[in-house]
Amino acid sequence: MARKACDGAGFLAAFRAAVANLEASVDEINALNVYPVPDGDTGSNMAATVRAALAEGDAAGPSAPVERVASAISFGALMGARGNSGVITSQILRGMAEGLATKTRFTGPDLAHALAKGSEAAYRAVARPVEGTILTVIREASAAAVACADGDGDLEAVLGAAVDAAEKAVAKTPTLLAILREAGVVDSGGQGLFRLLQGAQRFLQEGSGTARKSAAAPRRGGTPAAPARQASTLVAHADEGFGYETMFLLQARPGASLDLDAIRTHLEGIGESVLVAGDPRAIKVHVHNERPDLVIAYGLALGALSRISVENLDGQVHDVRERRAGEFTRAEAADEAPVAVLVSGGMTDSPGGAMAGPDLEPGGRSVATDAVPGSSSAPLHLAVVAVVAGDGLEAIFRDFGVTRIVRGGQTANPSTGELLKAIEATNAREVLLLPNNPNVILAARQVAAMADRPVEIVPTRNAAEGFAALLALDPTRGAADNAAQMTDKARAIQTLAVTEAVRDSSIGGRRVKKGQVIALDPDDGLVAVDNDAHRCVTAAVATLNPGYELLTIYYGDGAGLADAEELAHALGGDGRVEVQVVHGGQPYYRYLVAAE
Repeated sequence: MARKACDGAGFLAAFRAAVANLEASVDEINALNVYPVPDGDTGSNMAATVRAALAEGDAAGPSAPVERVASAISFGALMGARGNSGVITSQILRGMAEGLATKTRFTGPDLAHALAKGSEAAYRAVARPVEGTILTVIREASAAAVACADGDGDLEAVLGAAVDAAEKAVAKTPTLLAILREAGVVDSGGQGLFRLLQGAQRFLQEGSGTARKSAAAPRRGGTPAAPARQASTLVAHADEGFGYETMFLLQARPGASLDLDAIRTHLEGIGESVLVAGDPRAIKVHVHNERPDLVIAYGLALGALSRISVENLDGQVHDVRERRAGEFTRAEAADEAPVAVLVSGGMTDSPGGAMAGPDLEPGGRSVATDAVPGSSSAPLHLAVVAVVAGDGLEAIFRDFGVTRIVRGGQTANPSTGELLKAIEATNAREVLLLPNNPNVILAARQVAAMADRPVEIVPTRNAAEGFAALLALDPTRGAADNAAQMTDKARAIQTLAVTEAVRDSSIGGRRVKKGQVIALDPDDGLVAVDNDAHRCVTAAVATLNPGYELLTIYYGDGAGLADAEELAHALGGDGRVEVQVVHGGQPYYRYLVAAE
């Protein structure tokens, strides 16, 4: 008999099963990283986030009502969120907790409402939402859940509808994002969300005695087996039945206005992956279906069309699948580095308190503090907290007088809670936070909204941008004034990150083979690829905008001082540009190059 409702204990058990299913799929999700760099950590970040959420849920107790369990899970996810994928997951859980407020038990319609609230919260958390990501997956999963609930679906049916829609949405992500299509993978965050929902569904099915055959192997001994479906299979599944992609700009007739909700509803009735964006005067339409003529005819009935595009997705995705089949190589799982919060010299800070001794974070990551000798209890006006990976880079930030350093970066993104503790441990009225990594920026912004004092984010994408930003710091001004000028200074320099590809891939139309050296710009655009590291860097530097006077080479994993000096000699041989070599010690990236 299908389950009609769920209490707090059942909700917690279902969430535990969801976490276990995600944990069993971490390697699969990490391997879906678009870029062939050794830092594919979406699965690790999501797993760390939901483990922290589960720990808080468990602390609420087995007899707690649904409302309390959901609230605890939301708080745990918020504090334990790591990386962009973890932050978005935490927002989904936050929205669901809002949807389940006041509930001691919940039914199918309640779950559908909670998922819809989770989707809304996730979209609100991202300044510029991108379709073909985890956002698309939660939106389509929640829409399917609501549709099922409107049709009198019970709890199990609603969750089943969400899981089915999530799987289909994941499979379609390559058709929405060209970068996924080119790399031959589906969206990793979306796949992680599907695994979470799938784990909860299994619990409901097995608990009610109606377990059905699923995409992954059945559980044995209470532990979910590794999923049988591989990433390449998911991409192959993505080419089934998408038909045509139709896009156009629709402008209202003079004196008339466009009803976006009505247009969206109509298009959802004749197609899928519907996007309608704009205002009553003009909108952009995107839809997938088998009859583009019907979509265009509908648009013509409403107004004037321009920028019309019709593409055969079946043929396009088939070609991509054939080209990429057999080329996918999983990235080896990297050991998760510990995170430590260290107090540097150069600026006074207040030791002691809750941060004076070691503290254990969810997932076993430790946070420790070291007091600054001779520090004063007088509060600072302004403090700087920086996220840093690499002993050499950390030493440089300390020399700059950074108040606190949070160890972390690629594959070791600090959690929201760790960043918040570092901020709260500063004895300052205002704080500037330098994430120094694109995958930490979203968590940093989330922390800024939670802190007990003004916190401004300087969205630095690597350590070199962080150093440039600190050169613009004016300690006599407030955090808000400093953040703007520091961001401008950070963006004024040019940087390159050099690493080794861990699998075959294609970036920007260029083929990359496992083991080749690649140079990437701060936005992860491929700049150069070569079998030789020095040739790769030389080619990448040649693409930089002219006019810079200094090149700094920070050498890390895979490079020694002699290698770096030899590279510097080659780059500065003509004497027109000064080249300096600095030990960075950064993991995974052989060189970080800055031009200024």
